[in-house]
Amino acid sequence: MTVGTQMTQAIATVQNAAATMKTFSLETQDQQAKETFEQLAETLDNAIEKLQSRQTYVEQQEPQYKQQ
Repeated sequence: MTVGTQMTQAIATVQNAAATMKTFSLETQDQQAKETFEQLAETLDNAIEKLQSRQTYVEQQEPQYKQQ
């Protein structure tokens, strides 16, 4: 498995986790839980941005890892 493939899978995994937290936030009636899920989703969204930035950097430095 290439670094590019691993990065793509990592990003997809974190995106899935963020989406799950957003769904939990919408489905709960508990305000404290809702806020916690929203904070977790925001944290995961920030992680996604950083991972995507890192993936772009890796692709620029090592073209063989670029996803097609």
